[in-house]
Amino acid sequence: MTKNVPAFTFSLALAGGALVAEEAVVQPLLSKDLAGDPAREVSMITVEYAPGGLTPVHTHHAQAMVFVLEGSIVMQVKGEAPVTLGPRQTFYESPDDVHLVSKNASRTKPARFVVFLVKDKGAPILTPVN
Repeated sequence: MTKNVPAFTFSLALAGGALVAEEAVVQPLLSKDLAGDPAREVSMITVEYAPGGLTPVHTHHAQAMVFVLEGSIVMQVKGEAPVTLGPRQTFYESPDDVHLVSKNASRTKPARFVVFLVKDKGAPILTPVN
């Protein structure tokens, strides 16, 4: 059973008249207690990037597994090289990773992916890093 939770967006404003980033639409799909550990939960979300869209530098404080549904995305965590992923490709983040790059690789086509997270119960899905 899924919770009826509204989507939310991440958006960056104009800086000096130039568009810094398009918004990402994040749709929570499901969240359940992790069996055997009532202090943790597993969550599933979808992320949709408009052409040129991205998410600012962030952490999840969770194990995060990404599965690309459509389009092409670029992912990079601190200390690793960026990778470009297409449909049916995957990406993993550990709880201590800082997600430096998460963006649509295309400036003309949208991208969409699903993320599975194992995190502390009630913790935010994403925490921006300044």
